[in-house]
Amino acid sequence: MLNIAISFIALVFLLGLVAYVLILIANNSRALSINQNRADLESELLKARVDQIMEAKRLEDEKAKLSWNGFRKFRVASKVKETHDITSFYLSPHDGKPLPGFFPGQFLTFQFHIPGNAQPVVRCYSLSDSPYHPDRYRVSIKKVPAPRGEPKAPPGLVSNYFHESINEHDIVDVKAPSGQFYINMNVKTPVVLLAGGVGITPVLSMLNALVEIESQREIWFFLGVRNKKEHVMKEHLEKVAKENPNVNVKIFYSSPDEGDKEGDDYHVKGRVSVENIKPFLPSNNYDFYICAPPPMVKDLRADLAAWGTPKAHIHFEAFGPATVKKCKTEPAKEEASKEEAPKIDIRFTKSGKILPWNPNLTSLLEFAEKNGIPLDSGCRAGNCGTCLTAIKNGEVTYVGEPGSPPEEGSCLACIAIPKGNLTLDA
Repeated sequence: MLNIAISFIALVFLLGLVAYVLILIANNSRALSINQNRADLESELLKARVDQIMEAKRLEDEKAKLSWNGFRKFRVASKVKETHDITSFYLSPHDGKPLPGFFPGQFLTFQFHIPGNAQPVVRCYSLSDSPYHPDRYRVSIKKVPAPRGEPKAPPGLVSNYFHESINEHDIVDVKAPSGQFYINMNVKTPVVLLAGGVGITPVLSMLNALVEIESQREIWFFLGVRNKKEHVMKEHLEKVAKENPNVNVKIFYSSPDEGDKEGDDYHVKGRVSVENIKPFLPSNNYDFYICAPPPMVKDLRADLAAWGTPKAHIHFEAFGPATVKKCKTEPAKEEASKEEAPKIDIRFTKSGKILPWNPNLTSLLEFAEKNGIPLDSGCRAGNCGTCLTAIKNGEVTYVGEPGSPPEEGSCLACIAIPKGNLTLDA
């Protein structure tokens, strides 16, 4: 009987030991499985990152291969009126060769020999469509009138030339796409695109690019115009919003006409501001891309920062010479009224001229132009870098924030004024 009892106890112990071993094996298997899953996930993430880098490298190589130096001849394939003062120009390469892609948000630089101007005139205009059209580019240009309150002042030189003198089949000189304001297409973070008026062009390029690759990123598109008459790309934006559940388009009219219908033509009466977009956004956890007149850009950036949006998530581009005209320093005027301001001399080494600075002018670019000194320029708002000029001696201050900091020892003449005596390599 004792032997039977001992045998039973031994059997129970053996079974317990087997069960314990099985549990250990199961736990180890589960741990191995979890570790394997974690390793597989990390491997997949690494592979995805490598694929992104390789794709970006491939696009860069392709762009470099197809890009060009200097100006290239393009034919105006089509000229399409979008609103009463905005027209789209579709440009095809005159030589028929493929075009390089570009980053959505970048611009083209044009050069024109306009009658009455001794020097070629250079201007930059944002690309307004996605980069996935290898046979053409598109720019949408607003015909700029004389400044408000200054009816005798000249209207926008090149924008008016585009509208009035450039027609289908004409040939224009164009530099390859460039610019630092563009969206990263290789991430999946939610994005907010903000535009005022014709500032829609680069952010529309971003929107079209995201839609064409069927991106599932959460996208908010806010456009501010005065009324339906200025509501550019209305049908296109409505179509994009209808066909893409992840795209939310909201239109703001600041001065709607009697026939403009809220809920049909526009969503909000007022301006595009952080306060007015907050009801639509659940948080500030977005990448914000802004293109608008300088005062609107300034307000949006300040209010987004006050909302707690990280600076790295706020991307912007202002347009037009209003950047400098809005920023002229009043204190200098007050000092000048009390006592005569100190004389400042500007030396242009290449031109061999030494000229007294005129404090009534808005920038070194304007000063040079008034004195017949050729300086390249494009956007005239501190974004494109075309007016980059070497400083040989002296310092400048900026009356508008550059899109990207200029090279050390240089200045962006379109938004710079001298701090004191200044020598420029021009």
